[in-house]
Amino acid sequence: MKLQAAVDDRGLRLDVFLARRLENLTRSQIQLLNRSGAIWIEGRQEKAGYKIRGGESIELDVRALEPAPLRPVQLPLQIYFEDQDLAVIEKPAGIVVHPGSGTGTGTLVHGLLFHFQNLSDIGGESRPGIVHRLDRQTSGLIIVAKNNVAHARLSRAFQNRQIEKTYLALVHGKPRAAVGTIEVSIGRHPTIRTKMAALMNRGRPAHTEYRVDKEFRGFSLLEVKIKTGRTHQIRVHLSAIGHPVVGDDVYGERHYSQFVEKYGELKRYFLHAAELHFTHPTHQVPLEFHSPLPEELQKLLQRVKS
Repeated sequence: MKLQAAVDDRGLRLDVFLARRLENLTRSQIQLLNRSGAIWIEGRQEKAGYKIRGGESIELDVRALEPAPLRPVQLPLQIYFEDQDLAVIEKPAGIVVHPGSGTGTGTLVHGLLFHFQNLSDIGGESRPGIVHRLDRQTSGLIIVAKNNVAHARLSRAFQNRQIEKTYLALVHGKPRAAVGTIEVSIGRHPTIRTKMAALMNRGRPAHTEYRVDKEFRGFSLLEVKIKTGRTHQIRVHLSAIGHPVVGDDVYGERHYSQFVEKYGELKRYFLHAAELHFTHPTHQVPLEFHSPLPEELQKLLQRVKS
């Protein structure tokens, strides 16, 4: 792909110029092209901070955005349940659910291909078996579909709010109400496109319920249930009410800095998908699963208690 910079573009950073010219590409995709050395100006590789002079010929190799072929990778996965239709597994923190821009191998999908012979494919080539997701640094229970019929039924159950997920979240401070509901729409942040934001008059409707389970000095352990599945929903909503998730340096940056000074760095969020309740899509029997807090979160909880 070739572009020609105009005189009016003079002074723009290269990444800003590309974002304006290529509206079909996200910022993360542009960053991936930059990291991959796939951008040339007048035949020279240039970085994102390059300042446009006007009149340059800019060439991009967008093949760097094409996902690598999916291959099985042996990842340690804890399997709670498995039959011919689905599996319930635990996703560790630090693992991305499926390949995307900037994420090639080592995703949960690569591990699923190693552990399961059959997976649904209606979610797309890069998302076999994936019915729902968890953030990279969130751990806990996730449902995997092993055929397309089960996938479609599970997706419909999620849409109809028939699958109940309960998260455990350690947050900064103490919410005013021991039980609460947060109903604020969520959309892309108006200026930082890699973030989401709570938006009163636009965005997509989002519904989060919480209950204070335990209180400590400066922290609260919450049980959280979501009725919708927006990107970063729990983290955005809890931050919006002034109680960001511990370890979240994106939506609780100020609290995160203070936490690191006192307790040291936590390389993940204190957010864990601890319970799943749903009806089997084929046999119509109720299923219930519980996942204990990972060891690193249990240790942090003990430190906070003391």
